[in-house]
Amino acid sequence: MGEGGAGGGEGLLYLTDDQLRKGIEAMFFAYRAFTSDPDRILAAHAFGRAHHRALHFIHRSPGTTVTNLLAVLGVTKQSLNRVLRTLVAGGLVEARVGRDDRRERHLHLTPAGQALERQLSDAQRGRMRAAYRAVGPAAVAGFRQVLEAMMDAETRRHYLRLRDGS
Repeated sequence: MGEGGAGGGEGLLYLTDDQLRKGIEAMFFAYRAFTSDPDRILAAHAFGRAHHRALHFIHRSPGTTVTNLLAVLGVTKQSLNRVLRTLVAGGLVEARVGRDDRRERHLHLTPAGQALERQLSDAQRGRMRAAYRAVGPAAVAGFRQVLEAMMDAETRRHYLRLRDGS
């Protein structure tokens, strides 16, 4: 059965180390390209990729709590607090006291935060759109399946919850 056969990738079960190395290197270079445009935008604000990830997921789930964001990002509380302090001080994120539990902080992007997030995501969407158009729908579906299969169970749980909108 071939690589594109009906066996769901059974022909891919016997990849050589060289084929795997090439895939790993392709991931490294694709990631570098995927982050290059946002890195330039972030550098102008003296921010890094952690700021980008926080902006992305706060935009994706307005009102998310710090606790939820910690779980999604998989970072330490200290690390996230550093990032959030700079985003709040920069006028990009607002932390609102919870209505039901006043200890909770619900995170929202300010208009300036929304504008920066849109600039960052537009750059990445453009790159993804061009790549997806170049390879076609079957490759796009296969790419997503590979990415999902690489996730550990906890990461996949967070991903699926966000993907499915719950």
